[in-house]
Amino acid sequence: MVSEVDVRWLLVSVTTAGAAASLRMQVWRKLKGLGALYLQQSVCLLPDRPPVAAVVAELGERVRADGGRMRVMHIEVADEDERRELAGEMTAAVDREYVEVLERLPSFFAELKMESGRGRAGFAEVEESEADLERFCSWVGKIEARDYFAAPQGELVRAELARAGEALAAFETAALAGEDADGPNPSS
Repeated sequence: MVSEVDVRWLLVSVTTAGAAASLRMQVWRKLKGLGALYLQQSVCLLPDRPPVAAVVAELGERVRADGGRMRVMHIEVADEDERRELAGEMTAAVDREYVEVLERLPSFFAELKMESGRGRAGFAEVEESEADLERFCSWVGKIEARDYFAAPQGELVRAELARAGEALAAFETAALAGEDADGPNPSS
């Protein structure tokens, strides 16, 4: 059952006609970043939660300052089936994003395995792999920020990221052991 907080939604309507050309793209990116569910062009819904409402209000100020127009209405979706459908659509979109992460993570593990197999677990490879994992974590963080209804794939993604962190730690340990075997560390 959808919780009581999910009865309240933000209905957002944006018009950027007459404003700077870049404003439309900025608005679209910000609303999509929040997980907006578009009902039609320039009209979308978001759960009415304080952090979301604050970002939307700030966006509205920017839109108006840049010559556009934005209306935000706090509405209640009375029909429980409709609320479930809205939440389901938003959850499906987030799940698709999580699945994309899950499809790309095997390349991270394959890279660690390949570098380890070559005996190239060195500082540069560790740094590169750390950066890769940070990108995955940042990406998932952005998805989690719009995962309002606990999408099923989220738990699996978090488990795979934890496994990736463990694999990176083992790779780093091997790199450190390899560098210790190569000679004294100039920083010691």
